[in-house]
Amino acid sequence: MIVFEKPKALADVPFHYCPGCTHGIIHRLVAEAIDELGVEGKTIGIAPVGCSVLAYNYFACDMIEASHGRAPAVATGVKRALPESVVFTYQGDGDLASIGLCETVSTAARGENITVIFINNAIYGMTGGQMAPTSLIGQVTQTSPYGRDPASQGYPIKVCELLATLDAPAYLERVTVNNVKNVRIAKRAIKKAFQNQVEGKGFSLVEVLSTCPTNWGMTPQKALEWIDEAMIPEYPLGVYRDKEA
Repeated sequence: MIVFEKPKALADVPFHYCPGCTHGIIHRLVAEAIDELGVEGKTIGIAPVGCSVLAYNYFACDMIEASHGRAPAVATGVKRALPESVVFTYQGDGDLASIGLCETVSTAARGENITVIFINNAIYGMTGGQMAPTSLIGQVTQTSPYGRDPASQGYPIKVCELLATLDAPAYLERVTVNNVKNVRIAKRAIKKAFQNQVEGKGFSLVEVLSTCPTNWGMTPQKALEWIDEAMIPEYPLGVYRDKEA
C-alpha cells in the first residue's frame, strides 16, 4: 500500500527556490488539494511576477502568466469565460499586497469564485530583498536599512484582516508551514479554499506565512523559528472569515 508519493498535479522537476524557502512545501499542498479533489484536468493556475514566476514549470495543469499584480484580474476573466474550470492564483506579498492590492480588494469585493494562495514572507524576494507592504516594524531590508519606521514607511498591511471587512469573501484563513502541525493545518485550509470554489461558494484566500532565509539573512532553521518569534505575533494565525461556519 502506498502511503506517500509525489502528487500527480506536481511536475517531476527540481524547484529553483533557495534552500530553506517554504514555497516547495506550499506547492506540494496545492498539488495535493488538486489531486484529492480530482480536478487536475480542469484546473488553471495564474502565475504572477515574483519568486513564483516559474510556477508554471511545477504544476501539471494549465498555467497562465500574469503581469505583476494582475493575477486576480486574469483569474476573474478566466473563471467568467470558463465557469466550470477551477482557477487559482499563487502570489507573493509584493505582488498581491502592493502593485496588485487594487485587484485583490476588487476581486474579493465582487466575491469572484476563485481561489487565492497568498505567500507572505514579509519581503520582496526575487528582486533583492526590498521592504514589502508586509515587512514588520523594525525589519531591516535593502530599502529599510535602519528597520521599517512607521513614521515614514507606514505599518504592515494585514491582508486577511483587510479583506474581512468586506461582505463578499467566503473564506479567509492565515496559516504557516514552519512545522509538521502547521503544515497539516495549512493543507486543510488550502483544500477547503479549492473545495469552496468547486461548490460555487465564492472568493477564498489562504495566506501562508513563509520563509525567505536568503533575504532575511538567516539559516533555514532560524528562519522557521523567526516565523514563531516575529511573524505570528504580527500576523496571528486563524480563520478570519468562513461563511459556512
